Amino acid sequence: MTSHKPPTARFPEPPALIAEGAIRARVASLAARIDHDYRGCDELLLVGVLRGAFIFLADLSRRLAIANHVDFIALSSYQGTEQTGAVRLIMDLRTDLAGKHVLIVEDIVDTGHTLDYLLRTLAARGPASLRSCSLLRKRERHEIDVHVDYVGFDVPDVWVIGYGLDYDDRWRTLPYIGVLEPEMLERVAQRPDPATSAG
Repeated sequence: MTSHKPPTARFPEPPALIAEGAIRARVASLAARIDHDYRGCDELLLVGVLRGAFIFLADLSRRLAIANHVDFIALSSYQGTEQTGAVRLIMDLRTDLAGKHVLIVEDIVDTGHTLDYLLRTLAARGPASLRSCSLLRKRERHEIDVHVDYVGFDVPDVWVIGYGLDYDDRWRTLPYIGVLEPEMLERVAQRPDPATSAG
């Protein structure tokens, strides 16, 4: 049985959109599909997009039967909590992709700009194959046409948190996908700044 603590006493846990058990079952299903599609491959490189994808990536990696190893890349398309559309590379991969079978692992595909940037950037590095997997997808938010090979769940246009996804670095460790409600946003906005309130 899984137990967890609220992020803080001041910030309640959000209502669930996707339950922990549903996530677990979907990760297993995705892993089975990926194993089938990559049968005959010696090894698969999972490229996790930090920071939101790290929990999904860890669970997916452990469910895969195919030998796999992991590398991480960090990008930013946000200024505060607003998406700018301009993607910046913050931390690059350490692995040479030439000749490797590569699977990008995302937490969520929203406007599509980040995944489009990744596909174009990594394709130029000469992988044997390049596909993408995202736990969540917001179809109605897409600003560009980008294909996702493996999708966990399609979700509505709401702010989702938990299972790696956060708002202002809160709620990331929830074991389910929750919805951040307006009153919760207000409480975060009104929180005291620890640097100015201490002492």
